[in-house]
Amino acid sequence: MIERLPVTAGLQALLATLTGRPVGRRTVPLDAAGRAVPPPYTILYPLDRADDTNTVADNQTAAVFDYQATFVSGPLPGVPNSRGGDEQAQWLADRGWKVVARPADGSPGYAHTLNIGDGVTCWRREAREAGGTDNAEDAIITSVIRYRLFLEEQPAA
Repeated sequence: MIERLPVTAGLQALLATLTGRPVGRRTVPLDAAGRAVPPPYTILYPLDRADDTNTVADNQTAAVFDYQATFVSGPLPGVPNSRGGDEQAQWLADRGWKVVARPADGSPGYAHTLNIGDGVTCWRREAREAGGTDNAEDAIITSVIRYRLFLEEQPAA
C-alpha cells in the first residue's frame, strides 16, 4: 500500500520550490515561530484516493491520489490598504502548473522531480484549473488547481 504522507510532503515541497512561497497543508503556512505567514502562499489539500488504476495490469500496487492547491494572494505586508489581486493569484498558479510541465527537449518524464520516497514512482500527473474565489472583505483572491497523481510501488531489488 502506498502511504499518503510522503506523497503529500513531496508535492508540498515541489510547490514551494516552484512558487518560491510557503505551502501549508490544509492550513495557512506557519513561520518558524508558529505564526501565520502573510500571503501570498499556497494551501495544499489532500482529496480523494483510489487504490485501483482501472488498468488490466493493476496488481494492487498502484494508487491515484487527488490534491487541491489553493494559491492565495493578499495584501502586501506593510502597505496600508493594499489588496490581493488576480495578477498575484494567477502568477502563483502559473508556477503551480509547472508540476505537470514536460521537459523542453521532448525527453520523457516531467521537467520537475516529485520526490515521494523510496520504492514509489509517479508515472503520470494531471492538473486542471478548478476556478478560484475572491473576498473583498479580507482582500484575498485565489486560484485553484486540482492535481491527480498516478503512483506505483516498485518491487524491492
